[in-house]
Amino acid sequence: MPKTREQKQQMIDELAGKFGKMKSAVFTAVSGYTMEDADALRRKGREQGVELMVTKKTLLLRALKDVGIEVDEDKLDGSILTAVGLQDEVAPAKLIHEFFKDRESVQMVGGILEGKLVDASSVIQLAKLPSKQQLLAQVVGSIHAPDSGFVHVLSGNLRGLLFALQAIKDRKTV
Repeated sequence: MPKTREQKQQMIDELAGKFGKMKSAVFTAVSGYTMEDADALRRKGREQGVELMVTKKTLLLRALKDVGIEVDEDKLDGSILTAVGLQDEVAPAKLIHEFFKDRESVQMVGGILEGKLVDASSVIQLAKLPSKQQLLAQVVGSIHAPDSGFVHVLSGNLRGLLFALQAIKDRKTV
């Protein structure tokens, strides 16, 4: 049953609202996308804070236009699966890249990062970045490294002094 104009406008408004709050989005052309794939992908998406939706291209383009993002209609081909990250910028790209890396029927078309359209190669590079938690851990480790090194240097001097005193003690007792 065809949707009415009001239903379509409601879908556009809902999409525009999600695009207004998003950190990033990934567009994927799907063909051969089964219901088992959809269920598994939605389950993983919920765990990572990523919303997934398959929408008509015209409704998607209108929602993007309402938010102020211009997309070339020719770049979005076929059925489009949209992954929207509301919490993490990297999560949608990682989720789609990991889930569909073995399936050749699915191709990344592009994405949105910081309100700008990016191509598929940029999305793949984004997917290969470490997660936000890993990057924070690396920063903390880098900040902690000089202190840790300083402590090890000081303990090395003390250890050397203790070995020297032990050697003197051993020599005097013999």
